[in-house]
Amino acid sequence: MKLGVVADTHDNLAYVERAVELFESEGVERVIHCGDIVAPFSATPFDSEAFEFYAVRGNNDGEWALANVVEAFGTYIGECGQFTVDNTSIVVYHGTNKLLREALAECGAYDYVLHGHTHERTIDDRGETVVVNPGGLPIEGADDTFSVAILDTDESGLDGITHHELG
Repeated sequence: MKLGVVADTHDNLAYVERAVELFESEGVERVIHCGDIVAPFSATPFDSEAFEFYAVRGNNDGEWALANVVEAFGTYIGECGQFTVDNTSIVVYHGTNKLLREALAECGAYDYVLHGHTHERTIDDRGETVVVNPGGLPIEGADDTFSVAILDTDESGLDGITHHELG
């Protein structure tokens, strides 16, 4: 199964729409937003017939109505969530607390740890666990392009992840 991974879109509808277009064209079956959607209106483009949508809460997701909007067409996980897809164990957390983010990566319980928060696209191999930050809205001191990731559960480890620059 192909999973789209996106984070830190911060109400930028142009980037959200590019991400949705890529995920639809790549045959992604589930999209996971690692937090900081921000306002409810910028979640609605993820309401697609092409994929299921899941989101965790980011530190800038201040409107509690966001959960209700996401729940109308997807699944709002809350602060942190874990699930298994095709025998691939995944945990998703926005990543605000570096200590918690590192503990999830080092505990050995997951094949993939997906997070956002830093706006820097990364793939980090931690033995049996791959830590992925898809990137996010370009900000000073981080990446200068918006990117997302696709996780293919038919592959394993680092081979299962590809980043895509969208702007």
